[in-house]
Amino acid sequence: MGLYPATDGSMPEGIWPVHDQQPDNPAALDHFTTRNGIEFAGTHLIIDLWGARYLDDLSRMESTLRRAVTVAGATLLHIHLHHFTPNGGISGVAVLAESHISVHTWPERDYAAFDIFMCGDAQPELAIPVLEKAFLPESLSINEHLRGVRTGKP
Repeated sequence: MGLYPATDGSMPEGIWPVHDQQPDNPAALDHFTTRNGIEFAGTHLIIDLWGARYLDDLSRMESTLRRAVTVAGATLLHIHLHHFTPNGGISGVAVLAESHISVHTWPERDYAAFDIFMCGDAQPELAIPVLEKAFLPESLSINEHLRGVRTGKP
């Protein structure tokens, strides 16, 4: 990963972090995958946790996102979390080379909404047990959508 931060660690305006996509290997640039004969860009999971706990714990959220990324076989580029007051809800995103994991929590309702989108060889479904173990939901729902499936001719 090529980062070009200033000496204080900040990024100069107009300079963005760059993830090395191995430009000498054109096949490395295409992270489409095939499952059951369907070619697609990636798997997008929409996950709702109900009756969940610890939804206002910022350090737990960060460590859980890091663990979910690792277990799913993805590449973490950056995590940004925001802690709301007075209810303590958290909104944030883990930006991945393979896409993202986003989260929005409502601790006053014991509810969390996770959005996991990963392409290539990453396995977003492996992040689900990580979320369950960290937040102990009474119930959860999962919706899967395959992104980038062509339904017509280009």
